[in-house]
Amino acid sequence: MDSNLVSYSLQYACIVIEATLIVYLARSGGLRKWSGAVWYVLSLLAAAVSRAITLCKYGITSRQYFYVYWSTDFLLVTAAFLMVCLLFRRACFRQEKLWRFVRLLLAFVFVLVVGVSGLILSHKYSDLFPYFVFEFNQNIYFACLVLNTLLYLLLQHIESVDDQLGLLVCGVGIQFAGPAATLALVHLTTGEHFAQWLNSLTIPLCTLAMLLVWAYAIVCVRDRGTEVPRHEIPAFAEATAD
Repeated sequence: MDSNLVSYSLQYACIVIEATLIVYLARSGGLRKWSGAVWYVLSLLAAAVSRAITLCKYGITSRQYFYVYWSTDFLLVTAAFLMVCLLFRRACFRQEKLWRFVRLLLAFVFVLVVGVSGLILSHKYSDLFPYFVFEFNQNIYFACLVLNTLLYLLLQHIESVDDQLGLLVCGVGIQFAGPAATLALVHLTTGEHFAQWLNSLTIPLCTLAMLLVWAYAIVCVRDRGTEVPRHEIPAFAEATAD
């Protein structure tokens, strides 16, 4: 009961911060500048509210909650992938040749994930929704973790002066890395109770940490994205283009 109380408290704290961030950006005129983060936060907020309403009305073991949970989970992982793509675009703002290479890479990763996830259809065709969605969500989630790590390394390579972008990437890393570790633990222990309990707490806790990092980046960090980078990387961009 105590663990459920902590988990629900974390989830409701996330809802408050998400709503506060949206209102702040709307009032400060930053919705367009932070469009990627805004859409992802809106997705988080919509998923959390939908799940909370369904949970209160039908209960956690209901069929309605099952479909709402996995449908919103599909929404979240898709929004996460799109957000990572937008962060890559912002990082490659001054490097068009590099962006063309990255764009192809992102498209290839998405098609690969859909293809690999589709293999489950040959084994579980009668239960298309739960099995395909679960497989797709898991694969795209880990793909986002890898892509976000590559994005962080890219920012270090080009020595980006966009401090806000750096914090956004770090926040995403926090949200993906923690649950990825606990999900791996769940698989290794074949669903042992402690691993599932740890995972149920880690997911909202890491989301809360990400939101706090993003709030700091949006509210407190000065935008230096338009300044001249510390050095250009024409050789790297040309190499990737070739």
